[in-house]
Amino acid sequence: MSMAGNLRKVTHLGKVGGLRKVARLARRRPRVDLSHPARSPLGSSVVNCVTYRDGVRVPEGSDLVDAVKRVRKNGDGFVWLGLHEPTDQEFAGIAELFDLHPLAVEDAIEAHQRPKLERYGETLFAVFKTVCYVEHEELTATSEVVNTGEIMVFVGEDFVITVRHGMHGSLGPLREGLESDPQQLAKGPAAVLHAIADHVVDDYLLVTDSVQADIDQVEMDVFAENGARADPGRIYQLKRELLELKRAVVPLGRPVEDLATRPIRVVDPEIQAYFRDVLDHLMRAKEQIAAFDELLNSILQAHLAQVTVAQNEDMRKITAWAAVIAVPTMVCGVYGMNFDNMPELHWRFGYPLVIGVMSVACLVLYRGFRRSGWL
Repeated sequence: MSMAGNLRKVTHLGKVGGLRKVARLARRRPRVDLSHPARSPLGSSVVNCVTYRDGVRVPEGSDLVDAVKRVRKNGDGFVWLGLHEPTDQEFAGIAELFDLHPLAVEDAIEAHQRPKLERYGETLFAVFKTVCYVEHEELTATSEVVNTGEIMVFVGEDFVITVRHGMHGSLGPLREGLESDPQQLAKGPAAVLHAIADHVVDDYLLVTDSVQADIDQVEMDVFAENGARADPGRIYQLKRELLELKRAVVPLGRPVEDLATRPIRVVDPEIQAYFRDVLDHLMRAKEQIAAFDELLNSILQAHLAQVTVAQNEDMRKITAWAAVIAVPTMVCGVYGMNFDNMPELHWRFGYPLVIGVMSVACLVLYRGFRRSGWL
């Protein structure tokens, strides 16, 4: 049976109220199998569905309904369901099965949310903005530097549901890393939430380091010998991309602070200590972004000042040459009026004398402007 067909069955189950009705209806029809490899195939929003007990993956198949029943019957372990850009129909049954709040479900499906932390009854809903650095050979006025996505996380007593939007930020390596540390994973769904937050914030630091290299290059170009001719569009583009990064990082401060300091039922106090470390890294990223913003403002002002200075120098040169050319223009204008009674008009050496006077006057003006730095 295909993955899409299985997910449609879960959606159909979502129209039946209550967990008992879901389980009873599941016994009357084929099992809902949400298992598949760590990377979802095209056409399916399900990335993985795994049960963990004592921090170890339980090899009991991955029928979602059965997995939830076993976890709740035994009273230990939890289910981790991973989704990628699910539709309303695909998510409806899952929302019913785990009793997710409609507002949180809407946010998870629509995406384009600010980083936040919400509590709906016994369920915690967190939104993280993921970022990645877009490699480019040369920064231009249209280069994309930062690409963003989203990860929504539903955390309950016995389940974690991750909903990812965007083409980056895969949680496959994160899941593998957690599975290699059963002691941490045994702390429950809150351990998964911490790992996701830590992963997202670490990516912020990696991206800020890469952006700093672009800012350093722009700074070198602006303060180079011909810095006034540097393209200001690159500075504006960096500021736009930095603003996108800022929108992902800054709003996350309050949610992580709440996870680190405020008592939350589904977050064990032992896990809160780990969130304090995440908060420290997040503050470092925020400080770097603020510093980059100030630096780019300074670079832009310096570039504008250089352009103004260059324009002033050009105007001085133009003015100086205009003054030099004004002398022969004036003399030629006077003698071009063709009157009979002109000074030295009929003298044999009159023409060479006028040419010499004009040349000497132009030379004197040229040397004067050279000494003053105008030429």
